[in-house]
Amino acid sequence: MDPVAVADIILQGIVSNPEALRIERRDDPDAIRLGVQVDPDDVGKVIGKQGRTINAIRTVLRAAGAKQREPIYLDLLND
Repeated sequence: MDPVAVADIILQGIVSNPEALRIERRDDPDAIRLGVQVDPDDVGKVIGKQGRTINAIRTVLRAAGAKQREPIYLDLLND
């Protein structure tokens, strides 16, 4: 499954404003990097307490990448 689609499905269920969700994919030689931008009001929800939510999302994406034998990294691009 496409990592952008996986991230989109997960994040759509978390954010209050799904229209503001943007995911950009960058293919590096050694990995796939996903940059995520959400509504400023949703940043706290995506990060979660002590970063637990975003770390859980990264774990799921890592598992999806392991199946394709390519690491996947997720970065939150909001300032």
